[in-house]
Amino acid sequence: MSHGADRLWSVTEHLESILGRLAPLDPIELQLLDAQGCVLVEDVTVPVALPPFENSSMDGYAVRVADTRVATAEHPAVLNVIGDVAAGGGKLPTVGPGQAARIMTGAPIPPGAEAVVPVEWTDGGSGGGAATRMTAHSVDPSGAAGEVRVHRPAKDRLFVRARGSDAAAGELALPAGTVLGPPQIGLLAAIGRGTVTVRPRPRVVVLSTGSELVQPGEPLAPGRIHDSNSFALTAAARAAGAIAYRVGAVTDEAETLRATIEDQLIRADVIVTSGGVSVGAYDVVKEALSSLGDSFGGDARSAGGHVEFRKLAMQPGKPQGFGRIGPARTPLLALPGNPVSAYVSFELFVRPVIRTLMGLDDVHREVVQAVCVAAIDRSPEGRRQFLRGHYDRMTGTVTPVGGAGSHLVKALAYADALIVVPEAVTSVEAGQEVDVVLLD
Repeated sequence: MSHGADRLWSVTEHLESILGRLAPLDPIELQLLDAQGCVLVEDVTVPVALPPFENSSMDGYAVRVADTRVATAEHPAVLNVIGDVAAGGGKLPTVGPGQAARIMTGAPIPPGAEAVVPVEWTDGGSGGGAATRMTAHSVDPSGAAGEVRVHRPAKDRLFVRARGSDAAAGELALPAGTVLGPPQIGLLAAIGRGTVTVRPRPRVVVLSTGSELVQPGEPLAPGRIHDSNSFALTAAARAAGAIAYRVGAVTDEAETLRATIEDQLIRADVIVTSGGVSVGAYDVVKEALSSLGDSFGGDARSAGGHVEFRKLAMQPGKPQGFGRIGPARTPLLALPGNPVSAYVSFELFVRPVIRTLMGLDDVHREVVQAVCVAAIDRSPEGRRQFLRGHYDRMTGTVTPVGGAGSHLVKALAYADALIVVPEAVTSVEAGQEVDVVLLD
């Protein structure tokens, strides 16, 4: 029996002992879309000014300011249109006195032009409707494309995006430690980065244990229940930032479980099991894993190592297991089987593991103080209790949801917080402040 099984561990001790044995995953270089959700390990600077040239922010006409200075609706400025400037187009026309160039959004400002008047400030030009004339294919080969009447004066640099107005060359684009979401991926693409060096998202393999478990969608025989844990925990791992694989339910056979886990090691950075970690006659996880991994003490017990099982001073989730197994010493967290116990244990222990492997600085959920609107009559002395609750940010209050039963899946679905009742507290009065772990 492992040396930690004979005493009651606090939640903090257990978590610290797990995280103390982990390090972030090694960085790798990934294509941009493959890097979504990953954490940068390098500062990324802007190689070339963004945008790299002056360009128009409107469809309209590139003009000289002096030519429109006194333009009004009654007395418009009449300008000769010398050609079109399209985004990504070729040679630019030079705008001289009394001239204008039709220009598209994003197109470079041609030489001589100082501002852009939107097409809505004009008559749209001679020879047809504005929509037709604002295409890049309507340029007169002779260089003349008619006239345009401008009804309002244009100030200098009107609707002109300056070179480097978004980001200057050499400026820091994204610092190391940034989690890459869609806007960050877009910025990296805009500055020309095709790949980026990141810590990869951890691969988490989730499986449930129990011969009573049935796949959702299949009929239930007497004494059977649908497997919910593997779905909830896989979803929770993905929400935490991992690439998660659901293996499903494994029967209460030690050899089957051991073989299943060994098969999954090739694609796992973390393995999470639920069920079979208590003191029952069919606690298959204990039986299967007590001779795998390495111990908390750090010495490998065998080529496969050892997983240690502990009793924690918490409710729900008293029985817990952790070890490092296989040739790569893959972390394995064994969680209790009751749905609420499994989910609370995931939030307290597995989520910080995932965030640690990602290389994030803050691996914990936000904890706030809130006023508990209803009394909590009983909490076990000597255990830290985690009750489901609904947190109201507007009022700074939290309302208990459901009871303390660790099987109440429906109540869990309506909770967005965990109400924390410390070990020394046995009841909470309505109106009393409590710590709240925010889940949303």
